[in-house]
Amino acid sequence: MQIIISPAKKMRTDTDSFDCQGLPFFIRQAEQLSARLQEMTPEQLKSLWKCNDQILQQNIERLQQMDLRHRLTPAILAYDGIQYQYMAPGVFTDAELAYIQQHLRILSGLYGVLRPFDGVTPYRLEMQAKLDIDGKKNLYEYWGRLLADQLLSEDSCILNLASKEYSRCISRYLPEHAVMITCMFVQEAGGKLVEKGTLCKMARGEMVRYLAENQVETPEGVRNFDRLGYRYLPQKSTQETYLFIKEEK
Repeated sequence: MQIIISPAKKMRTDTDSFDCQGLPFFIRQAEQLSARLQEMTPEQLKSLWKCNDQILQQNIERLQQMDLRHRLTPAILAYDGIQYQYMAPGVFTDAELAYIQQHLRILSGLYGVLRPFDGVTPYRLEMQAKLDIDGKKNLYEYWGRLLADQLLSEDSCILNLASKEYSRCISRYLPEHAVMITCMFVQEAGGKLVEKGTLCKMARGEMVRYLAENQVETPEGVRNFDRLGYRYLPQKSTQETYLFIKEEK
């Protein structure tokens, strides 16, 4: 079982806590994308990134200094969003770190697919960005089926903890023999079951932590997740979608 998660916009550098264990699968594609970004004007980058002037300047400086092969941070520590804060990989045991290195994959607009200890550098490039490159009009076209093929070469069962923006890179290329199970984290509101963005990010990070702590190897084990007030809802779940509902206190 391979677990997929989204990256985070907020990134940091940490070259001390853990050693990197290699470069990403698609380092050459990342270098091509980096070179394409470096060709663009500040106005083009601001439009692509959809950001304010402060974030624009920060990421232009990152581009100017970008080196994808040296002074790198393990991917699992480089992303600093809510999901990663709840995962808290910095306090994982050796067994838990080994588990995520084997089972966890981070999808990325720049890097494609990352193992937790692949070395990365801070960047800004969302998968849905309309970056024309190499005859392709956006990143979905650029990556094509490469990411799905890489994941499926490792395992035919994928546990999807990624957002739709990223998971669609995999779901559209699934062969018949493969299975992708999407976890949804909902709560009842106005008689309906709804997802709330921040709570979903918290739950996804907590789910990765739970899976690592319990060394979960099968989809059946995923259903036992019971943290942050969630429980598995079998009557609303299917073979492709596991629904977890947050209990009201």
